[in-house]
Amino acid sequence: MSDQSEANAEGVDFALVAYREEGVWQVEQLADDQIEDIEHLSQELRRWPGDGGSLGLVSVDEDFFLLVRVLGARTQVLLSDVTAATDWPIARSAVDHLELPVPDDEDEQLPAGDLDIVADLGMAAMDMGALLDDYELYPDEMLGDIAGRLGFRRQFDEAAGVPTP
Repeated sequence: MSDQSEANAEGVDFALVAYREEGVWQVEQLADDQIEDIEHLSQELRRWPGDGGSLGLVSVDEDFFLLVRVLGARTQVLLSDVTAATDWPIARSAVDHLELPVPDDEDEQLPAGDLDIVADLGMAAMDMGALLDDYELYPDEMLGDIAGRLGFRRQFDEAAGVPTP
């Protein structure tokens, strides 16, 4: 494992792939060495060519999340907090993929990327933006909300190890 993937792996809360097969959501964990950067993560996600592509959900250090969707050759990325790129290699690779400048320490916590990444699956860009504006929520809570809106909350909770009431 490279130093970069070790730095990411130490802070990863969980990394999951979600995809639909014959209309039924499947959710599985991803190996830490597959989430080194956006390129590696995208490559790994292509192994699950579900109906509508596959979706990577990565929560890092209870601080930010990455949503990566691959469909054919297309890769869409949503980073919940652009300022994470100053500290985390995987966040920096997301900013690089999006062709954005790396923020400096004074920059505001803002999302970067495709707010409409899952609009065709059931969560519009406006709803995604509203969710990302709620600074009280942790990344796993936001990803859980996204999973719920898309229809795979139970599978998400099981794969992410979220206790169910």
